[in-house]
Amino acid sequence: MIRIFLFTILSLFIFNLNYAQPKVEALPEPEIGIVEKLDQYLPEGIMIINELGDTVDLKSCIDKPTAISLVYFRCPGICSPLMDGIAQVIDKTNLEIGKDYQVLTISFDPTETIEMAIKKKKNYLNLMTKKEQAGQYWQFFTSDSANISKLTKAVGFKYKKTGNDYLHAATLIFLSPDAKITRYLNGTYFLPFELKLALVEASQGISGPTMNKVLQYCYSYDPVGQKYVLNITKVAGIIIIFLALIIFLVLILGKKRPIKA
Repeated sequence: MIRIFLFTILSLFIFNLNYAQPKVEALPEPEIGIVEKLDQYLPEGIMIINELGDTVDLKSCIDKPTAISLVYFRCPGICSPLMDGIAQVIDKTNLEIGKDYQVLTISFDPTETIEMAIKKKKNYLNLMTKKEQAGQYWQFFTSDSANISKLTKAVGFKYKKTGNDYLHAATLIFLSPDAKITRYLNGTYFLPFELKLALVEASQGISGPTMNKVLQYCYSYDPVGQKYVLNITKVAGIIIIFLALIIFLVLILGKKRPIKA
């Protein structure tokens, strides 16, 4: 009976894998948002302006696990909550900024000056308990349009200018000490254990997809409707295999033992 059951489950699995799988369409890149570039290395030659007014190569600034945030300091929307979230998680984590990691906040608005960046940084430092450490290792930068374009393309940060402002996502991008992209944490609020996990992975050069990458397995892009739709075949296949495993375990573990006289 078990052999028949296993043969049936195997047949269902092969059918789902080979015949029921719809043609996979290449997912179009969003106009605004994040296109993850996991395991890719930050290229050399992305020049940014530091708080001293010096122009430096971004890659040369990375010698430890690093979290990069891309913002613009005039932002009326999510940039302030994002920087609030960074300040809070730096204070809450038991990792030591400067020793275990660093944070680089870079403006993607080429019209902004380093003076604006320093002023914004002081506002957040005044609210922090780890003010001294963050003052040295949470660094703020600006750059010109050409280098901003290189950076945003390298890390998959997609944004769009609308009038004097920008539409964009909020994320922390984690890099290993040799500047390999290892993880993205999206949003404006970060738990200490999330930060710690991402930094430990970065220190080891281990990459991991965010939840949206996992969800893409269960969703397919409909080019006609221009939206993501639930892929019933994939979901059904997963459910069938899961239920089959449960039934198989029940048959094995629930097998009747011989009755003792």
